[in-house]
Amino acid sequence: MSSALAQPTALAESGFSRFELDSTLIRALNEAGFTEPRPIQAETIPACLEGDDVLGLAQTGTGKTAAFALPILQRLIEEPGRGPLVLVLAPTRELAIQIDAEFRRLARYTDIKTATVFGGVSPRVQMEALRRRPEIVIGCPGRVLDLIKQRVFDPSFIDTLVLDEADHMFDMGFLPDVTRILEKLPKDRQNLLFSATMPSSIRSLANKILEQPHVVELANTRPAAQIEHFLYEVGEGQKRALLDRVLDQEDCKTAIVFTRTKHRAKRMAQQLEARGLKAVALQGNMSQVQRDRAMQGFRERRFDVLVATDIAARGIDVADIDYVINFDPPATPDTYTHRIGRTGRSEATGRAVTFVTGEDRLWVRDTERVLGSKIPRLVAEGLATQPAIDRDRGPRPEGGDRSRSRSRSGSRPSGRSDSGAGGRAGSGGRPRSRGGRSRSRSSATA
Repeated sequence: MSSALAQPTALAESGFSRFELDSTLIRALNEAGFTEPRPIQAETIPACLEGDDVLGLAQTGTGKTAAFALPILQRLIEEPGRGPLVLVLAPTRELAIQIDAEFRRLARYTDIKTATVFGGVSPRVQMEALRRRPEIVIGCPGRVLDLIKQRVFDPSFIDTLVLDEADHMFDMGFLPDVTRILEKLPKDRQNLLFSATMPSSIRSLANKILEQPHVVELANTRPAAQIEHFLYEVGEGQKRALLDRVLDQEDCKTAIVFTRTKHRAKRMAQQLEARGLKAVALQGNMSQVQRDRAMQGFRERRFDVLVATDIAARGIDVADIDYVINFDPPATPDTYTHRIGRTGRSEATGRAVTFVTGEDRLWVRDTERVLGSKIPRLVAEGLATQPAIDRDRGPRPEGGDRSRSRSRSGSRPSGRSDSGAGGRAGSGGRPRSRGGRSRSRSSATA
């Protein structure tokens, strides 16, 4: 076929129209500014619409939520029924809230209801929301299991199960709760499992619950290409001074600072506030109300700096974060990728820096081996450093002082790296076959 004849077909298949979504969803997509499906969406939505099980592996910030939310909403529009019909499990409260917000944004012109359930707050409001029989329930495994045991949440008609950030659920010890929840769900259901990495534990779970899944593997351990990431070699006692320099850079209007402990996160946020910055902590000792207030304030730019522990690393979805600063190196290479993935989201550019001392040699070696490339080094002029983390150090960068546009002054951290920067089925609904097995929802409809 000539290129002249092929072009109209390509145009006809452009955008989200290729999925033949309901007009209410197309309207919401247009208002949200979504024009072209991202790779994980293009690869998984058709299989989800057909009722297949799906295993999706992709980095954070690549559009995974819409990849499962859109087909779920489409199927609920075509085949409505009394809820709950869909259960989405997430490892953190922040991620559950983020997923709920995405569902609500895409379902704004429908009558589909959602409810979130997670610990750290009184279950009373959540129980009331469940009594209204929402079609979609999004929650953390512990609270979901508690509400099932109390017979407030009836999972008898769950037709679709989503496990989001499944690898992080294992990291946080949720496997026993997830297993107990699975035992309470109908056997005949669609399972959608999304994860950023594929350790053996996730592969074992996938083999257990997924039936002839459609597999999409876009994930890798490398950070997204649009993120420039560097290592700063610095002495332990000089980290705070270096942090001030990075935060004083002209291109650092918003930043997330990651620390190893919740006590350090709280203390550092207080120190930055005392210095005149608009900073707030996000860590495990905070109540849900406090955590919600911190996240909302950061989204609305009432805070410029969020100091967080890894418990929040996968639940933060805020646009236009300029810098991620690893004040303490993360425990694993996977966590490194997740942390710095908080910047450079939705294909925007971002920068990430990690402070390393001579004691971090093994972490640097292991991380670079997993990433398959050397992380560019920077040296902070005028600050004492530990012995070099390796022998292959680049040239020392030139330095200089600049003032901040936010009425803040300080030295811009000098740094040049020694390597690069880093067809609709109509009213009858779509076919819901799965490995030759018919999928019926008659028992779930009123």
